[in-house]
Amino acid sequence: MARKPEIQKAGVWAIVKGHIEICRFDHWIKNIFVVPGTLVALAFWPQPVGWGLVERFAVGLLAVGLISSSNYVLNEVLDAPFDLKHPQKRNRAVPSGRVIVPVAYAQWIVLMVLGMSVALSISRPFAASAAALWAMGCLYNIRPIRLKDVPYLDVISESVNNPLRMLAGWTIVNPDVFPSANLLLSYWMLGGYLMTLKRFAEYRDIANHMVAGDYRKSFRFYSENRLLVSTMFYASASMLFLGAFIMRYKMELIFSFPFVAWVMALYMNLAFKKDSAVQAPEKLYREKGLMVSVGVCSVVMVALFFIKIPGMAAFFAPTMPIADSASQTYAEAVSNAF
Repeated sequence: MARKPEIQKAGVWAIVKGHIEICRFDHWIKNIFVVPGTLVALAFWPQPVGWGLVERFAVGLLAVGLISSSNYVLNEVLDAPFDLKHPQKRNRAVPSGRVIVPVAYAQWIVLMVLGMSVALSISRPFAASAAALWAMGCLYNIRPIRLKDVPYLDVISESVNNPLRMLAGWTIVNPDVFPSANLLLSYWMLGGYLMTLKRFAEYRDIANHMVAGDYRKSFRFYSENRLLVSTMFYASASMLFLGAFIMRYKMELIFSFPFVAWVMALYMNLAFKKDSAVQAPEKLYREKGLMVSVGVCSVVMVALFFIKIPGMAAFFAPTMPIADSASQTYAEAVSNAF
């Protein structure tokens, strides 16, 4: 019979460890999604990588980390009744009685205030992206909205953290210019792809669909087929928007497509494994094949951002009639840019 998430006879040190645990500092590795925003901004607005930039980047990562931990604390507290129904997550700090819930709520607010204070030291646009990241955590977890219980919206709302992190990384370099919508949408849909495969791996591992539905309400609607179909939707949409960005801003990046596809294929393969690391992205570093593919893909994409290949514009120049003057203007702009 499931235990109630109440404080048990735990020692002071066990409770302290529990409150540290719900911050999920090990999940800060997910803030690596900030890095592409910084790199892309540097590609368009080159500047010396001196101490000033390094310091802003480090402070930015700290701010995003604190905001993320604030969201994690809220998630741990509000998910405790559901975690009790999960074979592994029932041993988390809150459902196992190693957290004082009122203190955890204070912890949630304190982490947010600290994170926003640090974010404001960089710039207001950066702070705005951090505030949006925190607000999405509230919409995702708090009733009556609690988007995590709504099929498809659970993935869409959580994966929006991807473009928000990219936006944070971008504003570290250039807070005055908004990045391309195509790039942000591609990053968002990539997050949807990753998150849906996480749902898929969880759903398969729980096996008992009744238990899965009690643990996560959206699982009452999902099936393996529905999750795989939506995975293909997010993957296709992500590559469509990435292609649009590439054709508009940096055609050389088209050579990165095989490497991006390699990473996405390996990640999907992992989702079919028992106790897959896809269920716990903070542990993905243990998957050597995936890490090699991510490393190679990252090096290739960064290099292509700073390489100009002669003849690219001519090769991709329109050869068919262009529908209207707006498209003609766009085509000319692309050709003149290269």
